[in-house]
Formats: sequence, C-alpha cells, structure tokens
Amino acid sequence: MQLQSMANDTSKVVVGDGASAEDGEGKPVVLITGCAKGGIGYEYCQAFSALGCRVVATDIPDRVPDLEGDAFETLPLDVTSEESVADAVARVMAEHGRIDVLVNNAGMGCTGPLAELRAEAVRRAMDVNFLGQVRMVRAVAPHMAARRSGRVVNVGSVVGNVATPWAAPYCASKAAVHAATDALRVELRPFGVHVVKVVPGAVRSGLGRANTAHLAGQEWRLYRDFTAAIEERARASQSGRATDASAFARHVARRVLSARPPREIVYGNMTLLFAALAASPIWVRDAFFTKRFGLDKKIDTPAGVGPKK
Repeated sequence: MQLQSMANDTSKVVVGDGASAEDGEGKPVVLITGCAKGGIGYEYCQAFSALGCRVVATDIPDRVPDLEGDAFETLPLDVTSEESVADAVARVMAEHGRIDVLVNNAGMGCTGPLAELRAEAVRRAMDVNFLGQVRMVRAVAPHMAARRSGRVVNVGSVVGNVATPWAAPYCASKAAVHAATDALRVELRPFGVHVVKVVPGAVRSGLGRANTAHLAGQEWRLYRDFTAAIEERARASQSGRATDASAFARHVARRVLSARPPREIVYGNMTLLFAALAASPIWVRDAFFTKRFGLDKKIDTPAGVGPKK
C-alpha cells in the first residue's frame, strides 16, 4: 500500500523529492529509535517531520531528545528490554492507532581487538544493534500486518558487508542486521509491509566520540603496540569527508516515503570503497586492512602473555 493511502484522504502527502501533510490524523506516524541529540536518529526526526510526518522519537530515559514543535512526541524506550519495547509500542498504538514507519536506528559501537574485548561488551553490541531491532519488529510488525500497510527500516552499515579490524562485534552485529533484513523483507511481503535496509557509509555523528570515550583507560595486553591504531579506528567514520548527518537523514527519509520504497539504500562517504572491497578477493581485502590499520608488522608476544602451563 502506498503512503498516500496510509495518510487517508485528509493529507497532502507528496512522495518523491519532498512531502507535506495537513495537521491532523492523516499524518503518517513514524517511530524512530536511538534519537539522542548529536546522532543520526535525531536528524531522522527532523527529516521525517519536514516531510509531513508525526514523529515519535525514542531513546533510553536519560537520552530522550528535546524536540520542539507539534510534529514531535518523545518516549523513553530501551531496545534491550522486552518490557520497555512493548510499553512504548502500546502507548503509540493507544495514541495514534497505527505505526506507519518504524526506523530501527538505535545502535552502539564496540571497538577493540576481538581477542581482548570483554564478553559483556560483545554481548551488549549484539543486544543493542541486532536483537534490539528484532524486539522492535516483533512488537510492531503484527500491527502493520493487520492493516496490510507499513514500512520497516533497519539500519545496517557498510562494515556489515566488509568487516574491518578493531571492530569485529560491531561489524558482526551489522552483518546480522543485513541478513535478518533480507529475510524479513520477503517474509512481510504477503502482508503489504515494505522492509528497507539502510547501509550508511561514513556519516558524521556522535559515534566516534562515544567509541573513543569507551576506550578511555583501556589497556591492551596482546595489542598494546597497536593502541594508536585502535584509537584511530574508533574515529575512522568521522573524518573530514564524512557525510553530513542531516543530509544523510533527508536522503533516507525521502526514499523511505516514496511511492515505491527501495529494498536497500546505500549512501554516504566510503560506500564506493566498500563496494569495491566487497567485490574483491578476500586476499585483497586482507592486504588493504592490514596496511590501513598497521597490522603489517610482526611483534613479539609481550612478557607474561600466553597460555598457562
């Protein structure tokens, strides 16, 4: 079902390069996770609102965004909690009777050598980035299927297609998002629900700062000679050429709200590089990342590190 029919006869939704809608019940309802200020989710809120949508912006309680205007509502929502997800979705349904677009944006980084990362850090990355999306889909998809209308937007990453050193759990969580989204797209098709996979490249946001903050005070044993390279990886997506978050969000929102939403949206700096790497033989990828992240040298095992006798 196209977005025009989602918004009923009272709206003036225009799909394509821009959209507007009259105030009232006809506005498409968009639920977005991970909307703290400074992140891409916050920019999604602005972008969907500008296209005439009623935006429900969510994040964990101490990060719920402060958004001004009648087009926004805010709710606390922790995607790692079944109870929190169920409560938030129930509140939106009670208020609006429907969710037209779900944007699964909530995510977190996890930087460091896989052999030394704490198990809890790995579990947390998978829980937020992948299982958080699964919880949201389980809560929202039945409502969309009942109405035979809706759009589910799952946010992955170029590193879900090509994994990089020093970020294995993050890459794995995004690879899981990609695989699950591809399956979900076909599974929800009989119910008229569109599923869109968003694959950002390097987009400027608060992710680099958060990754760097998590590394503060971290001391590696096996990889202490690579500390600078690991820290550089934490900031890698936030280089001067990174795509502006607001421009990225506007691009995604326009395409999601189009009459025929795409199956996949790949956008942002470095997407061409990663497409080339994905198409390359594995040895080419290994050689590229070995050089890029300073892994082209042999080092001695630090004293006191090794298997117990």
